[in-house]
Amino acid sequence: MPGGWVVLIRSSAVSCSSSVMGSWAILVNEFLSCPLVHQNLPESNPVRMEETRQRNAMVMQALKDAAETSENLARGKKQQD
Repeated sequence: MPGGWVVLIRSSAVSCSSSVMGSWAILVNEFLSCPLVHQNLPESNPVRMEETRQRNAMVMQALKDAAETSENLARGKKQQD
């Protein structure tokens, strides 16, 4: 009868995990359909969106400058080649 227990345990594990995944999907769908979530997204405010674009451009420029130099910017010392 050990085979019956394995089938019972596996089927209960599958049913529990599927019920958890189903409830998670329902909750996520309800959360994303809430208008408050869409209100606070950066894409909903043009000024905030432009600030984000500018900040991203500055970060990318800093990364580009750091990649082109031979200095170790974290320690302030030059790397020896």
